[in-house]
Amino acid sequence: MGQILIKKLALEEAKKLGIETWSIWECEPSKFDWEYAEKETAYVFEGDVYVTAEKETVHITEGMLVSFPKGMQCTWDVRKKVRKAYTFNYII
Repeated sequence: MGQILIKKLALEEAKKLGIETWSIWECEPSKFDWEYAEKETAYVFEGDVYVTAEKETVHITEGMLVSFPKGMQCTWDVRKKVRKAYTFNYII
């Protein structure tokens, strides 16, 4: 199974990827388990979250482009409301 990939990206650069056409997801502070049925790439507009998968924990905040591998099981610990655009078609 792959790892979580993260790239810091300015909003203007992210717009060049077509994020305006991606779906939007928001989540208030909470903690929950998640499994990715498909590879997902997301751009985080706002938020503060720790995602833990196996032995890896990543800290995701505003301005990050993040890619989650298909089949990954993880725990999301949302510390500050998250708002992201996501797609299943883009690869970092």
